[in-house]
Amino acid sequence: MTDAQWARIEPMLPDRTPKRGGRWRDHRQVIDAIAFKYRTGTPWMDLPEHFGSWKGAHNRLRKWATDGTWEKVFTTLLAQADAEGDFDWVVAVLLLLSGA
Repeated sequence: MTDAQWARIEPMLPDRTPKRGGRWRDHRQVIDAIAFKYRTGTPWMDLPEHFGSWKGAHNRLRKWATDGTWEKVFTTLLAQADAEGDFDWVVAVLLLLSGA
């Protein structure tokens, strides 16, 4: 992820100190791990070590899915892209309908 992409996403993420336990690993490293996993199809347990714990990345993915973090990030980024003219709704609908 580029620094510019990170600058757009970071403010939408929760505080790195959860209500219980210790401080979370760097959010950017976790998002990079999640992106790598889905881009390459690598099993969670085979993530390269430089991404940190695969369990941590997997747990954060699930937590953010249930607490609405991903929805907030995607909705905000979509609105920003649309406002800036960087999103083509026709292409998006065609991709959705084609199952791509």
